[in-house]
Amino acid sequence: MSRRLALPLILSATVATGLLAPNIGAAAALGQGANGSSAAVTRALELSTDTRLADRRSYVIGDRFYQVGAEDGTYPAQGWHIQGEMGGFWSMPIKLLDGVWFGVNGSWLKSTRYISGAGYTRMHLGSVDGVRMSRTDIAPDGLRAGLIGLTFSSPKPRTVQLSMDAHSELMSSYPWGGTKPTNQLDFNLPDTGSYADGRLVFREQGTPAAANAAKHDWAAVVGSSLSPTGHQLGQNFRGPQDPAVICPVSGPTPSRCDDSGYGKGTGGELNYQLQLPSGSRTVWFAVSGSDTGLAEALAMQRSALRDPAGLLAAKTAQRAIVDQDTHVTLPGDPQLAASVAWSKQNLADSRQEARNLQLRVTNAGAAYPAPVGTLGVARWTGAGWPDYPWIFGTDGEYTAFASVAAGQFDAVKDHLQTLRAMSEVVNNRSGKVVHEVVPDGSVYYGANSDPGNTDETVKFPSAVALVWRWTGDNRFRDDMYDFTVRNLKYAFTNLDADHDGWLEGAGNVERSGMGQEKLDNTVYAIRGLLDLVDMAASKNDHVTQQWATSKAQDLQKRFETAWWYGHGTSSYADSLCDPGNVQLFQKYWIGLNPVEAELPARGPIPAGPLASADHATSTVAAHESSVFTGTNGLFHNGTGASSGTCDPAVPPPTGDQTIFTLGTSIAAVAEAAVGRTGPAQLGQYTSDLARVQLDPAVWEVPGAMPEISPSPAFGANIDKKFTERSMGLQAWGTYGVLWPVVHFELGVAPDLGRNSAAVIPQIPDGQSTISGSGIKLGAGSIDVTALRSASLLTTTTRSHNLALALSVGASLPAGTHAGTVQLNGVDTSYRTVVTARGTQVVVDVPDGTQTVKLQVSFSP
Repeated sequence: MSRRLALPLILSATVATGLLAPNIGAAAALGQGANGSSAAVTRALELSTDTRLADRRSYVIGDRFYQVGAEDGTYPAQGWHIQGEMGGFWSMPIKLLDGVWFGVNGSWLKSTRYISGAGYTRMHLGSVDGVRMSRTDIAPDGLRAGLIGLTFSSPKPRTVQLSMDAHSELMSSYPWGGTKPTNQLDFNLPDTGSYADGRLVFREQGTPAAANAAKHDWAAVVGSSLSPTGHQLGQNFRGPQDPAVICPVSGPTPSRCDDSGYGKGTGGELNYQLQLPSGSRTVWFAVSGSDTGLAEALAMQRSALRDPAGLLAAKTAQRAIVDQDTHVTLPGDPQLAASVAWSKQNLADSRQEARNLQLRVTNAGAAYPAPVGTLGVARWTGAGWPDYPWIFGTDGEYTAFASVAAGQFDAVKDHLQTLRAMSEVVNNRSGKVVHEVVPDGSVYYGANSDPGNTDETVKFPSAVALVWRWTGDNRFRDDMYDFTVRNLKYAFTNLDADHDGWLEGAGNVERSGMGQEKLDNTVYAIRGLLDLVDMAASKNDHVTQQWATSKAQDLQKRFETAWWYGHGTSSYADSLCDPGNVQLFQKYWIGLNPVEAELPARGPIPAGPLASADHATSTVAAHESSVFTGTNGLFHNGTGASSGTCDPAVPPPTGDQTIFTLGTSIAAVAEAAVGRTGPAQLGQYTSDLARVQLDPAVWEVPGAMPEISPSPAFGANIDKKFTERSMGLQAWGTYGVLWPVVHFELGVAPDLGRNSAAVIPQIPDGQSTISGSGIKLGAGSIDVTALRSASLLTTTTRSHNLALALSVGASLPAGTHAGTVQLNGVDTSYRTVVTARGTQVVVDVPDGTQTVKLQVSFSP
């Protein structure tokens, strides 16, 4: 069914233990558009807080523009890649402003309540002289501009004096503070400020005094559709943050800074006399910018201010569609259902675009050579804000699983195609996948000339196969296929010096003292080979199919002997130390990868973990203990002594109790993969992830999945300096929410590349019903409801615009067997399949059946 953005759409408001409540959305609150158009009245998915607003970060993100500030309406210096400069207003690949500030009748406005919405933020600004005020911020997709709407409510007509300060910081996203041979001290040029046609105009023009730096012309424009009554220009103008406290470029920083030692911006102020009616009036401001000169920045400003309320309505309507796709109802776990809803919004927030990237190899920040090529357009899923909003290999590959479960197929395709395009240019078609690329095109790591990470290269074929199975898009498969073949050929030719099949190189742990051969690289290489087998078979590429099959079978046969550590630990070795493949058990989170990574079905063998059945269950159970798991999730490194180190100069780890949301996601997926769905099993880890998004006692940014959860070794972001925090919004943590719910609990397993799909739910222990609607499969979708009573399992599906071979089933409770099996009220034949999740009853649905109701009675 097509959806028109012009229609008023309804965003569902999921209530989770009192944390979420339906509120009138931003578009409704702002009323009329600039041209008199009525804004869409929406019910909004919102979370709000009124505590410690000055200590909380705020994100407003579009695909071509974003801003990072604090929830009290100020703009403290943030981040550490360029210390103190990662916040403010950005249009990739450049920063535009440090911030903007508003004052009324001589009083600077600060927020008293902050609201995170689906595609917008809103602040209550209190009252001045009897006038109540609120602020709504959006970043319209497709524009290099952001909008700020100030709504004034007055019981009677009056005039107020409105002022706006803005401070520029035109600056590239690379080089960073500590890179060589050039950094931002050398690269950043002084900004200039001017006033023209009612706007503040900031420019940075020239050529940095650094080898291979190009001449540039960057511009930022700030203004409104109102006509100012006055203006000022100068080096300050930071609202209540004037004069600024400066963070040094290195060394200890104050508890809170307003600018950094890298800053070379300037400022200005616009003043207005605002006539207010009895009732409310909204005034819009726009911040726009460009790395191609003033003309584009002015054009973006005009586009943003032409109909701001209309752009807000379009943004909220688009996010209503995001909410409708993969809409889940979990009566037994409403907080997890709310986390699904917010995780989809987090993914939608994370989409980014930049143009005219100059691809250069920096060798981990040690060089700044001339570009080796260009990329006209790059679209990707940003890893995390504020310090990692750019392109990563391994992040994107984990996030792909969450994105397909959310129905956000185009985002995954864009990210993979961008990675492929960059890798092909930078690595001269070797097959190696780049690790980290900044939006100006600087390849920080992952070129042929540096070691890179092994995991993203061997995971890439699996990400392509994942998209192919969920979309059935053979053109995408064909476009990416040659690169996926070269991924694995490169890895096994160049990263296996001792020719034992276990690949060398860094994996996702990235810690010294590990063995040369890492567990995660091994697991993902085997999965990548088997996913390549599937794609090769579909293309009748028998040579590749035979090569990948032989390689995978050999590694699978030897895997348990080489990697199971045992010794009373019920765990796998994290790495093998050469020579001799000496096992190291250092208790890193990757110990669960052999269970988390699902291998595709092979003939009569159903899809499931690489780990053997007994080892899979025992290692997942072992990781539930306090050695590996804390209050908010899985530790990066389990507590207590480890088995040793591969480098005598590096002591063995003794327990890093930092809790990354990725590690907790791995644990959640591993639990689901072996059917451990109880509250202290899968439920523990999904609750941990949902809590850091949704619990006011835990979150920093309402609704945002962070990079690191509050944990013993790290503390909590909200208690740290803004220049020392981890990411407040990180895409990969959504993997542990969306994938377990959609793929395992609801049991949706498409194979659209072969025009088939299976839906075999597994209702979590202690719950009686789960459902999901609008789960996208290719160009269609499917709705799923699963019910469990004392002796009956019911799976109901309804297909929309799907023509495929569908199998529907139910997962039997442990220790039971099937009795009567009926399909749409009629006894039917069925098959039982023993999987890592348990025993499943499966029925093939007759072609053309749109609505299916499967009922399976069971007994001990």
